[in-house]
Amino acid sequence: MNDRKTAAFFRAEGTVLKRGVLAASAYLAGNAQKFGERALRLGFVAMAAPLHGLLGQNDRTLATRVANLAFRGMTEDRIAELSEEYARDILQHNILDQGVELMKRARREGHRVVLLSDNIRLIMEPLLPHLRLVDELVCNTLEFRGGEATGKLQDPVIGGHGWKPWLERYAAEHDLDLSQSVAYGAHGPDLLLLSTIGRPCAVNPDYTLRRAAREADWPVIEYRE
Repeated sequence: MNDRKTAAFFRAEGTVLKRGVLAASAYLAGNAQKFGERALRLGFVAMAAPLHGLLGQNDRTLATRVANLAFRGMTEDRIAELSEEYARDILQHNILDQGVELMKRARREGHRVVLLSDNIRLIMEPLLPHLRLVDELVCNTLEFRGGEATGKLQDPVIGGHGWKPWLERYAAEHDLDLSQSVAYGAHGPDLLLLSTIGRPCAVNPDYTLRRAAREADWPVIEYRE
């Protein structure tokens, strides 16, 4: 008998949340204290947008790094304040009910619920009271020096090519059976996650993920409005 535990991995963007990292970066950059500062920071977000389009079907790490350059020089207190405001006023209203239902089902099936997000921890943690089914949040962490953001993300950056080694380490740490675990993703880059898990599922998939799911005979869930 297999007594190892299992987990349900949810890619937050697209399965649990409507909005992604660019929307969050744009909000924080657009609320910088001075007009010139806002324009400069929004410029980094604008640079990241086409990268998401070009690399969005493969690896979003570079685009995510560029988007977070918008925070360079902002104080930790200011970012924390704006992040909490964004989570409260915007992000919590963009939680997908169908995603919450999937988490409820995962809990009923005895899975550890793990939420994986491209967003930074300061943005995602204030959202956790509204996602009480989450056992663990795994997201990006912004680097600070002397109380100011460097604009860099600490490694490993969520959403890149490193899913397999990360999952293997995580499974070893928590004694998880990945072959009996489940994973939900919505975008092309999520293929790297889904293909490592025994029970993958595509949720509202984009073109790349939909095609791959069809070829691999993975289940596809379409949310209803």
